Amino acid sequence: MLEKRKTSFRWVHFVLLVLALTLTVRAMQAPPPPPDPGLRVGADGAGGAIAGLTTKEGKFFDAGLEAFLEKQSVTGTVSGTERGLGPRFNLDSCGGCHAQPATGGTSPDPNPQFRATIEPNPIAPGNILPEFITEHGPVREARFKFTNPPTNTIRDGGVHDLFVITGRSDAGGCNIAQPEFATALSQGNVIFRIPTPVFGAGLIESIADSTILKNITDPPTASRHGVTGRENREGNAGTVTRFGWKAQVKSLLIFSGEAYNVEQGVTNEAFQQERDETPGCVLNPIPENHTNYELTQPQAISSDVVNFANFMLFLAPPTPFFSGYTSTNLGVVSATDISSGFAVFNSVGCAVCHRPSMQTASTSSAALSNQTVNLFSDLLVHHMGSGLADGITQGLAGDDEFRTAPLWGLGKRTFFLHDGRTNDLMQAIGAHGGEASTVIGDFNALGTTDKKNLLKFLRSL
Repeated sequence: MLEKRKTSFRWVHFVLLVLALTLTVRAMQAPPPPPDPGLRVGADGAGGAIAGLTTKEGKFFDAGLEAFLEKQSVTGTVSGTERGLGPRFNLDSCGGCHAQPATGGTSPDPNPQFRATIEPNPIAPGNILPEFITEHGPVREARFKFTNPPTNTIRDGGVHDLFVITGRSDAGGCNIAQPEFATALSQGNVIFRIPTPVFGAGLIESIADSTILKNITDPPTASRHGVTGRENREGNAGTVTRFGWKAQVKSLLIFSGEAYNVEQGVTNEAFQQERDETPGCVLNPIPENHTNYELTQPQAISSDVVNFANFMLFLAPPTPFFSGYTSTNLGVVSATDISSGFAVFNSVGCAVCHRPSMQTASTSSAALSNQTVNLFSDLLVHHMGSGLADGITQGLAGDDEFRTAPLWGLGKRTFFLHDGRTNDLMQAIGAHGGEASTVIGDFNALGTTDKKNLLKFLRSL
């Protein structure tokens, strides 16, 4: 009996050894993943006003751009700044975060947050730089998933700003502390978001709800690829929301007011209260930014929030380079490869969610009215699987649901996914799960040339 057991064990060991060797050989024979072409070289293809604006619309765009770039200090006493920074904040200007490849874009490299605590002239002196903010990493916004770890029974989900005004010369006696990021990280209680690009945002805002809702059942190939998707909605009006990583924000005006208050700490007519009302830290009357009642020049009357919204409303979409371009890693990319990549993009099922275009409705601005919007998104939210789930619920969008990110401008984008976890397109594609699993499986089954051409197409956008 003992000899039989030894023989059986040897046989099982032999089978396992053969299996391991077979898998090793197959892995050695498998071609390496194709490289990301890398950033497109040359013209940004983004950052200017949309074509067809009236003279007056152009002036409001320019005023919005100026406001978007301005910097804040606590009381406005620092030269070249406006009042309102803090008491808690992530950076001191909109343009600092939305900078790649041009104003209105996404996170730049190097990261401006990295120098917030560093001389000369730090905006957050005495603060400790969180370990997840690095010089060549993405601009990040931090959120806590729960308010009571490790029990984790009460959801948080809110933004916990990186810096405080404590230690600034214009902060009076304010003495609040930064969040305990090290503790939260050790508890697995922190998730990150990076800035969403706002190019072409006015066109997105001008798309009718009914057009977005058609994307739930159209094209009919969605069911074949395992894709469902649904809209996110505003709680009271019930209309479709479309901005933000979970499509949780209804309009550019709301987006502007909320970001001004959350990211820079500036109270405004849309978000009137300070996020931290600790005595000694509220140093200005509220709202700190508001309509300029005493002025007469039309575009100077508007508050910063209205100016931000006007800038985004009239900001042009990125220009694609379908005729070819030069990439950082692969050199010259031909129009033929781009065209072939677009065909693969459609055939494999990427276009089911990353819908190439939609039409705007008839709007009050001719430049935005009845226009084709080549955003490569359906503006719906989709279940993306546990690998991307962030534990945050916003509107109807749950833990693992995210808006289909518009792909226009991808050729100049440095960081990918909602948290900026990678700067490699192949890794970003591979992170897709949930409803995208069938499509990703089909992508993985493609030959190397088809994969390369699809990547080349993406970097042409």
